[in-house]
Amino acid sequence: MGVLAEDNKQLTLIYSSESSVGKQTLAYANASDKKLLSIDISKTKVTGTQWAEIASKLGLKIGDLVDQEHPNYVKNFGDKGAILSSEDWIKILQNQPEVLKGCIVINGKKSLIITNPSDLVKHLGIEGEDVKN
Repeated sequence: MGVLAEDNKQLTLIYSSESSVGKQTLAYANASDKKLLSIDISKTKVTGTQWAEIASKLGLKIGDLVDQEHPNYVKNFGDKGAILSSEDWIKILQNQPEVLKGCIVINGKKSLIITNPSDLVKHLGIEGEDVKN
């Protein structure tokens, strides 16, 4: 069993309140009829184990969760695609939450990255049903 809940009646939103995408996606999620667990990574530290589980749920590597074109990332690591370990990517996400690529939505066993806030509405469906891939 994972450390993140897999409840079909609950949306888990992992976002940064420091990004406009995060703020807007939170507003859409609040409008859903599902119970919402919002995790603002600029205020709440997500553990390395949780980041690994999130990446696994999405079928991605941890580094894929980082927006490598974000100005803060480029400033610190350059724009040539740094080769970093999983632990390094976790530290980046923990210490620079603004570089998270969009928002992560988990609903039951389904999860996705939202980079356009209105996409959340499409995935919720008219009745706010399960998030769909």
